[in-house]
Amino acid sequence: MITLARGAAALALALLPLSLPTTAHAAPSAPEILPIGVAVTELPVATESRTGYQRDAFKHWTSGDNPSDGCSTRNEVLLAEAVIAPTVGPRCALTGGAWFSYYDERAINAAGSLDIDHMVPLAEAWDSK
Repeated sequence: MITLARGAAALALALLPLSLPTTAHAAPSAPEILPIGVAVTELPVATESRTGYQRDAFKHWTSGDNPSDGCSTRNEVLLAEAVIAPTVGPRCALTGGAWFSYYDERAINAAGSLDIDHMVPLAEAWDSK
C-alpha cells in the first residue's frame, strides 16, 4: 500500500505540470552597450513645448525632508555634500564646514559662497518632458 501511495503521488506530481497553464518567462535581456556617438543618435527627438510652464509654480527652496528641523532643501544639500560637516545652529544656520567644487577643483569654506541649483534648468526640463 505504501508503494502504491508513493507511486500515485509520483504520478500526480508528474502530471501536475501538464495540468497547469504554461507561461513563458523571457529572461531579462542584458543592456545594450553603445558608443556615445551612436547612443546620442538613437535618442528620441521631439518638438519642445513651454506650454503651461510658469516659474512661480516651482518653489524656490522647500522646507526639506523634515520641516520641523528648520533646514531648507539648500541646507540639506550643503549638509549632504560637505567634506567637513558644518555646525548646525538654531533654525538650521550653518557655520564652518568645507565643500569641494568638482567644477573648478577647489575647496570652499563658506556655505554662503556656494550656489545650489538644478542640474537641468526647470524651463528646459519642462520643455523636454
